[in-house]
Amino acid sequence: MKVTDLPKQWEQKKKSAERIHDYNLRLPLEDAARISALAELYPDRSESDILNDVISAALDDLVSQGPLKEKLGSKNS
Repeated sequence: MKVTDLPKQWEQKKKSAERIHDYNLRLPLEDAARISALAELYPDRSESDILNDVISAALDDLVSQGPLKEKLGSKNS
């Protein structure tokens, strides 16, 4: 999935996803404000949901290109 496809996904009914690992992120204030604004635009999505989706889409994009494709290729590794 591409990051630009996320708004369409966020407009659909939320699907539950298993979250098996926690991370603590420190974001610049501007990025945190953007995440907060997205959560306001899509009230069915929490800020955590938005961050999870953005990170997943960015990783999918990286995997689909160039030399990282083989190193990051499987989500199940």
